[in-house]
This record gives sequence, C-alpha cells and structure tokens, in this order.
Amino acid sequence: MTETRSLKRRDFLERSGAAVAAGLAGRVFGKTLFADVDSIEEAAAKVGRIPRRKLGTSGREVSVIVGSGDLASAPAEAAILCGVNYWHKANQWARGHVPPAILKNREAHYCQVTVDRVGGNQEKGRIDEEAHCKFVKDILRRTGLGYFDDMQFHFGYHSKEEFKTERGFVRAFERLKKEGLVKHLCLSQHGYAGRVPGGESAAEVLTALVEDGIHEHAQIMYSYGQDPETDDFLSLARKKGFGTIAMKTARGLGRMRQDTEFMSTLPEGTAPHNALVRWLTTATDIDAAVIRVRNLDEFVETFSGAGKDLKAGDALALEMMTARADKTACRLCTACQPHCPQNVPIAEILRFERYALDDGDWRKARALYAGLDRKADACAACGACLSHCPQGLPIPDRLAAVHTLLSPV
Repeated sequence: MTETRSLKRRDFLERSGAAVAAGLAGRVFGKTLFADVDSIEEAAAKVGRIPRRKLGTSGREVSVIVGSGDLASAPAEAAILCGVNYWHKANQWARGHVPPAILKNREAHYCQVTVDRVGGNQEKGRIDEEAHCKFVKDILRRTGLGYFDDMQFHFGYHSKEEFKTERGFVRAFERLKKEGLVKHLCLSQHGYAGRVPGGESAAEVLTALVEDGIHEHAQIMYSYGQDPETDDFLSLARKKGFGTIAMKTARGLGRMRQDTEFMSTLPEGTAPHNALVRWLTTATDIDAAVIRVRNLDEFVETFSGAGKDLKAGDALALEMMTARADKTACRLCTACQPHCPQNVPIAEILRFERYALDDGDWRKARALYAGLDRKADACAACGACLSHCPQGLPIPDRLAAVHTLLSPV
C-alpha cells in the first residue's frame, strides 16, 4: 500500500468510524432498544438506581459502575442522579470544573486522584515521594475538593521486586494521610513482562500486593474472553477482601458497532454495552467497572445493565462478541510481550488502537503513540510473538497497520 493510499484509508476510518458510532448509539438498525433521551433527568429515570457493592477491606459501598473525571458533563450529572458515588481520575476536574452536585455533597462521593511517575513515562519515569506529595496538594488546591478518598498509583509497579524495594509512593501516601489529604491507597496495574528489565505480568504483581496488605484495591484490564491468570487473581482478591475495578472493558465494541452485518446478527433485544455491563456486574468476581460513555444515549444503554442478570439473548450476544473480538481486538494480556526480541510494547500499541478505532479518540491515541520510545515500526516481523498470543492475532500485521494509522501525516 502506498503512503497516499494509507493516509486516505486512515482518514476514512477516522471520519466514518466516528459518524457510524454516533449513529448507532442505542440502536440496532431500526430497532430501538433504548429510546433517544432529551434530558439528563429522562436518562437517569431510564437507568434507575445503580446498585452498590463493598470495595476492599474498608467496606465502603461503591456503585458497581464508577464515574471518571473525563466523563462529559451530561452523563456525569445523570450518573450522580443514579447514585454513582466513586470517581476515577477526579484530578482531571482540575482542567475544568468539579460537578456542582459533588461539591455540595462532598461526603457522599469517593474521589480518586491518579498519580503518575515523574521524569518520564510509565516505563522510564521514577517514583518520587516529594513530587507525588506536591502533585496531590496542587490538584486539591485547583479542584477545591478538600481531600481525596483514594490515592492511586497510575500504571502500577514493574515487578514484585520494585514494589518491595521502592516504597516512595507508599511513603508519600502515608505523609498525605497524616495531613488528612488522602484516606486510602490503591493502584491501576499494567503488565511489564518483556517491557522493562525484570518486568512481570499484572497478575503477578497484584498477587504480591494482595498478600502485602497495604493497598486496598486495584484497577485491572478485564473484559470478556478467556484470561485464566487474571481470573485466578480475581478469585484470590475476592477471598482476601481486596477490591477490584475493571478497566479497558469494552474490547472491540466500537468496531463491532460499525459493522452493520455483524450487528444485524445479534439476538433481538440485545445491545453490546448493555450485555457487557450485565456480565461484568453479575457474572464475574469484579467489584466494579469503569466504562467510557460519550453521551446520554450511550449512558442509558450502558448503565441500565448494571446489576441485572444476563438474559438468554445477552449470553448468546456475549459469545458472538467474544468470538468477534478474539479475531480483531487484543485483550491486553501481555502474554506475547516477553517473546519480542525487539522489545516492541505490543499491548500498549494495541491499547492505543482501541482508543482510536473503538472510542473514536484519535487525538488521545496519536498523542500516546507519539510518546512511546519504541514504536510499531521497530517490529522485525520475525513472528516470535505469534505462538504466544492466546487469540492467534497476526501481531506483526496489526502493528504495521497501527503505525500507519497513528503516525503523523
């Protein structure tokens, strides 16, 4: 494919994908599953009260779907009316305004601050006690929240060894807690096997954290499809009272919704995001989930499934969605990662692909891809990774395609 043809294809995907995704929200080809809503109040009424579940050893009751600081204002307001009371990345409100309903009733909401490494990305950045304390205090000043309920280490530890020997983040938390600025310690964990020296999978690191007992809960990448290592960790977490929040849950759903032929084959009365949420909140060991929605129609389709049992049609739809996603969307397990002789961050790159093709967030995807030290064009197409992918994805071909899609014009 020539460079000109590649760019035209990329432009087509970006424009058509966003248009189709918007047109499909809440609908399956003429069959209205979730009626269009005209107001925040109407959307909240259609969803109803979101169930709650205990999260971690503190026993806090949190909504089984959590909100996030980058949620658009209309669905955020509707979520508050439905009882969503946990807010991931509340620090992002420093860019705009904290929802007034939260400021007026601060004690009714659990707000989380997400803290990154400093001086580099999640691979090369460092844990810095002083910098982390300063960051949290600055965000509190800018948001006016007064305190953060949870302090989250974003992207997590590279290995069990790093967690045991590098305690700067824990010390920062303990200092801030003594000042009454944070209350609970948590993290979101990515996999680093094959990405950094001594790196380990997310499940390996998290298992050590559960046994350590300092962190109360964690966010993990989790969606439909077989993932025995993560399922084993979730079983342990539930047994130990360690809280879990699923992230990166909508594996390939954006691309499915853009395929009219596939969507037309789903069982009558089902919708992908609704079936996904029913499964996550009633048929797994996950305590809660964070799922991105862009407007009120998507909010109604997604959040209305919270805490509701799977119907027969939903179970069949999930089987079809899983089969489709296993061929098209990396589940980010990182099993292939340690076997790449070029140290290409395969899962990270295919995570960015999700942001572009499923979420339609091309700006975010391109910015993250541009920030990688090693991009997809470093792949030598040797095929060493192929036998280690549980989905059997043609990884070198996928990497080449993503490089074309996300590289600067």
